[in-house]
Amino acid sequence: MRKDPEGEAMRWLTQAGEEFKDASDLMKAGRFYLSLFLCQQSTEKALKAFIYLKEEEPIFSHSVAVLLKIAISLDPDFKPLMGAKRLDDYYIPTRYPNGLPGEIPAHYYDDREEVEKALAWSKKIIKLISEKMEV
Repeated sequence: MRKDPEGEAMRWLTQAGEEFKDASDLMKAGRFYLSLFLCQQSTEKALKAFIYLKEEEPIFSHSVAVLLKIAISLDPDFKPLMGAKRLDDYYIPTRYPNGLPGEIPAHYYDDREEVEKALAWSKKIIKLISEKMEV
């Protein structure tokens, strides 16, 4: 059994918040590929924060979809946020040229609206988890 589940959950949620801020700043700077990656990362870490608060076992998945399913099993309030599973699309191809045949991430991801949608998903999840953790 973990000694301090609330403290561990807060560490993960705090990191999620920092990465969300960085994602926002990178979008403003036109670094869309990095912003998208950090949207996925901040959402993953926020979900892990919530799950760490509720569960005993460590979580090894990096998939927002998998983590959302776990969160839904613990609290049905997460069900309307299942659309955020789309953020998993930004985990690999935003970082590696071989994830995008014939392209490089820095040039391929050039749609501000796509980044705004990713930021919105991440923000909704971080907000809900912050409320659940009474932060």
